Amino acid sequence: MERGAYSTAGTDSVLARLRAKLPEFTGALRRVAEQVLTDPSGAARATIVELAERSHTSPATITRFCRAVGFEGYADLRLAIAGETGRAARSAGWLVDIGREIEPGDPLERVLGQIMAADTRAMQDTAAMTDLVEVERAADAIAAAERVDIYGASGSALVGAEMQFSLHRIGIAAWSWPDVHNGLASAALLSAGDVALGISHSGQTRETIEMVAEAGSRGAITVALTSFPRSPLADVADVVLTTATQATTFRPDSLSARHPQLVVLDLLYIAVAQRTHERAHAAFQRTAQAVAGHRLREVV
Repeated sequence: MERGAYSTAGTDSVLARLRAKLPEFTGALRRVAEQVLTDPSGAARATIVELAERSHTSPATITRFCRAVGFEGYADLRLAIAGETGRAARSAGWLVDIGREIEPGDPLERVLGQIMAADTRAMQDTAAMTDLVEVERAADAIAAAERVDIYGASGSALVGAEMQFSLHRIGIAAWSWPDVHNGLASAALLSAGDVALGISHSGQTRETIEMVAEAGSRGAITVALTSFPRSPLADVADVVLTTATQATTFRPDSLSARHPQLVVLDLLYIAVAQRTHERAHAAFQRTAQAVAGHRLREVV
């Protein structure tokens, strides 16, 4: 399958697919996409005329939209969205509407349910859309790498630091670079046999794109982790790993991407540890022993 393409067999999330493709849409098609994402349950119940009215478009535009996202017609799209929203309601286990705004007066019990439902849905969508072949490619490259550079800004830098820590504990020479100047200097020193991992929810963070592109120009294998497989970051990467997000009040997509990003990176980390099992096990044992003396002894 072409990088960034999606199967329409129903194994992936329709709404996650729409969120990933949203930057590609303009004009009337974008209004339809935004309407569906804003109220997926309403879209599943609406007729083609009703959805056209709500999105200020036409039935012909709705038909074009369906084909643009891989469905033969509106009936197929409605069925897919209805099935997906129904599964989410059953699996979440909370009496919440995932798309509902969190209000200032909401009790914390409801807020907790809203957060858990949104994060659970985002991680389920991420698992459904993860290309395991791409994960294996990235894991093979990191396991064989002499050096791994990890780039990201703001919240993505925190996620990158977590990955650097995990790889370092199993003996992988990894560095995390949140600063673009230091990152570019490090990228310029990479070569064939090294790996550069860039993390950006939008895939449009210029600093991260520059660092990954610099690493690639020096011969390093480049990996992108993003929610948008056709983004500028994905375009400069050899391997693309994707995530889904589910925004909630006070946590826009860029913040709600953190847990899905960690899920994919945890999978990548385990895959690397599997490929370097003996070395990883020995390194983990040594690092655990090195810090053991700093833990409080259990009082009998």
